[in-house]
Amino acid sequence: MMQAPVVLWILSAVVCVGKSHHHIGHGEEAQGTAAEDSESKISLVTSANKEFAFHLYWKLADHAASQGKNIFFSPASVSAALAALSVGARGETHQQLHSGLGFNSSQLTQTDVDQAFRTLLANTASDKDISQGSALFVDNLFKPKPEFLDVLKQFYSAEGFSVDFAKTTESTNTINQYVSDKTNGKINKLVESLDPRTVMYLLNYVYYKGKWETPFDPEQTAEDVFRVEKNKEVQVQMMRMEEDVSTYYDQALNTSVLHLPFNNSYSMLLLLPDNMTMLERNISPTHVTRWLKWMKSGRYKIYVPKFSIKTSYKLNDVLTGMGMADMFGDRADLSGIAEGQKLAVSEVVHQATLDVNEAGATAAAATGIGITLLSFRHIPELRFNRPFMVIITERVAENVLFLGKIVNPNI
Repeated sequence: MMQAPVVLWILSAVVCVGKSHHHIGHGEEAQGTAAEDSESKISLVTSANKEFAFHLYWKLADHAASQGKNIFFSPASVSAALAALSVGARGETHQQLHSGLGFNSSQLTQTDVDQAFRTLLANTASDKDISQGSALFVDNLFKPKPEFLDVLKQFYSAEGFSVDFAKTTESTNTINQYVSDKTNGKINKLVESLDPRTVMYLLNYVYYKGKWETPFDPEQTAEDVFRVEKNKEVQVQMMRMEEDVSTYYDQALNTSVLHLPFNNSYSMLLLLPDNMTMLERNISPTHVTRWLKWMKSGRYKIYVPKFSIKTSYKLNDVLTGMGMADMFGDRADLSGIAEGQKLAVSEVVHQATLDVNEAGATAAAATGIGITLLSFRHIPELRFNRPFMVIITERVAENVLFLGKIVNPNI
């Protein structure tokens, strides 16, 4: 039987990229044990999501290394999309998805995972600076199981739409318009072309827009040099600031870490290593925890390039390399989506954008911060004028929203 393709799109946009996540209550004390159990399950999923973020980064870094490319993606978005897909997976396909995502099957059932994502997405929904959700585009002749649709709607904030995939141009435009609306135009052409055999598109989006707690003064921004590699330099618009900032020097990784908080519960961590390969191979969630805990405040001159980048990934090979192979081929078991149909995932695609400017937000006016010249004492510098890593994370829960590496701010 010919397989009908199911396409998984994952996209995310950050406008330079956070607000407090309000805790979801669990009722009266009589429900205490259930609440504690629920908290434990959420903690297991959150921990797995953090590990998955860096595993996916390592895979993307392997692919990008030889091409000298920037890396930028939303592990939160990829995790949510694959978890939503796992609702309809069965047998070995389901086991591979959960194992690849880091969910221990002896500790977490599909229901546990679904409930954890509902809580995580509800926390996100309480933040005016973040928009995250899912959408399901279903061919009007294809009939998914009602329970599959119900779980996606209830637990993964999924909106459902009926389209005619035989009309490829029309359905392409419908999906692209939806994505553009959800990401405020940052991702406006997710779909280039559609296979007319497609029966379902599942996508997850994240849009994040935050302002720096301490904005840069646009009048201090000036052209400067960024060293892409040993014998290659490019001109960039370099933002400058002299402020009390939080930093950490990780001696084990030979990496300087700069903490730039947004005026909410998120922060951007900028990592400047002596050796990028060493940092990339060894970085893990425990490092992020350590940095956020042991940051020290001090006065620095900081130099950060202003940039706007867009990345696009087809993740089939990467996810196959992470043990999630069956969903793409003849062995796919997605029978939880529909009865009597042989389904397989044809593509998993992820797009992300990142804009970094003085205000921390696109086209936002910033009040200039006066910079005092203190020429009588030495003020240390942190100059991001060569490749560096970037992490956008919640400060307390340490949910990694975005992760990447800037090799060249101009591409």
